[in-house]
Amino acid sequence: MAAAASGFAARLPWPNNAERTSAASFSKSSHFQIRISSRPFRTRTLRAPALNPRSEISVQTGAIGSRSSALELLKTSSADRYTKERSSIVVIGLNVHTAPVEIREKLAIPEAQWSQAIGELCALNHIEEAAVLSTCNRMEIYVVALSQHRGVKEVTEWMSKLSGVPVSELSKHRFLLYNKDATEHLFEVAAGLDSLVLGEGQILAQVKHVVKVGQGVPGFDRKISGLFKHAITVGKRVRTETNIASGSVSVSSAAVELALMKLPEPSYATARVLVIGAGKMGKLVIKHLVAKGCREMVVVNRSEDRVATLREEFKDVEIIYKSFSDMQASAGEADVIFTCTASETPLFLKEHVQMLPSVSPELGRRLFIDISVPRNVAPCVSDLATACVYNVDDLKEVVAANKEDRLRKAMEAQTIIIEELNKFEAWKDSLETVPTIKKFRAYAERIRASEVDKCLSKMGDDISKKQQKAIYDLSMGIVNKLLHGPMQHLRCDGSDNRPLSEILENMNAINRMFDLETDISMLEEKIRAKMERSKN
Repeated sequence: MAAAASGFAARLPWPNNAERTSAASFSKSSHFQIRISSRPFRTRTLRAPALNPRSEISVQTGAIGSRSSALELLKTSSADRYTKERSSIVVIGLNVHTAPVEIREKLAIPEAQWSQAIGELCALNHIEEAAVLSTCNRMEIYVVALSQHRGVKEVTEWMSKLSGVPVSELSKHRFLLYNKDATEHLFEVAAGLDSLVLGEGQILAQVKHVVKVGQGVPGFDRKISGLFKHAITVGKRVRTETNIASGSVSVSSAAVELALMKLPEPSYATARVLVIGAGKMGKLVIKHLVAKGCREMVVVNRSEDRVATLREEFKDVEIIYKSFSDMQASAGEADVIFTCTASETPLFLKEHVQMLPSVSPELGRRLFIDISVPRNVAPCVSDLATACVYNVDDLKEVVAANKEDRLRKAMEAQTIIIEELNKFEAWKDSLETVPTIKKFRAYAERIRASEVDKCLSKMGDDISKKQQKAIYDLSMGIVNKLLHGPMQHLRCDGSDNRPLSEILENMNAINRMFDLETDISMLEEKIRAKMERSKN
């Protein structure tokens, strides 16, 4: 898809007068969707007092001299009730199914700003990890939230500031999914099941790019990174093991199909075609135009290099290169214009199109097929009697023709998604016991090392290195064998039938018996991470 570009950077600093109503209010609009998991919600909330002035616990920064005093305050405050609950994976998003393009384009974040967005999201009080999936059909924020309600509220307010769209308006179009439902949604997205065009392959490439951009970015951490990597696995499996991709179309091919539907049949062979943008989307448009029999077209691009590459690939097609300075003149000589650039501002305004010469009488009006988000053709152009403008939302007309085939293919893929969903949930659940496993191993290692040191000191200096190694190996063997049973009952890798509740009971029992204080350790880590982010 065309790179989702917007005024993200240009709009900073954000307006102060953006409406800040509660993001947790549920709209009755038909656009609003929420799917609630059958699993009980469990959350873990942390509010570090010294992070920002909006914190629920009012404390002067200078009054807290150390991390331990912050911990003591949290332990004695009402916030402590959250620390023993689990954090949640949440997706807050708008897509082609819930929001019109005029809303989505205001929220679109260009790839160059994804890392900045992750940093800003993770600076929010109740957000631990984050990722941004911004394409021409969707703008979705995936987070690990310490509190579902507060996390959703903070992210929605952040989206409102970013876009200038009031919270009340966002709430009409957004969807919220939690934990297993959020995971399932991303798996369906990567598999192409949630796309406007079922099975289209470009969305998987975009999910891969989220991981590529997120590598090394603070806040794109274990859970979110693991979620997106697993989604890539799902997308690959669905495309390999089902026929969802066979005969499927992309947004670009649907755009070409739409143009053919709107052109009078006698003009198929004679219509003059202009493609603006020779990136990924533009190349796909050209490919599908050639497949439909187009043998001559003009391509406007910033440089000629990509156009030269296209000429090499399509040697039987006359592809004429024009620079952006010639765009207006080239548009005047075209009957059908495809726009697919990452421009943050419209390329065609009403006054530009008004000046273009008329097309032939059999065509009637000049066709603009705009598949960019933000849009390359200003909406007011459609007011002209000489122009007909279509955007990505209008592709639904093409897609609707295959509804039964889409449902059948989706059912094939759903079996794989459910299987992989269970694997991911087992992996995610296993993370709950990781701190206990680490603490328990460290506890056993301290005892082992201490006892070995006592033994060696009693044996004096005459003991050989071979004997020392034998004692060391003996101690390691005893500890590993003793730990094996408890560790097996703490792991949750999906290889057995033990329910998560049993594993968490085992974890709590070991924490109590050996006084491991895992919850406090995890709380310390969260506070430390938040403090480090606030410094940066």
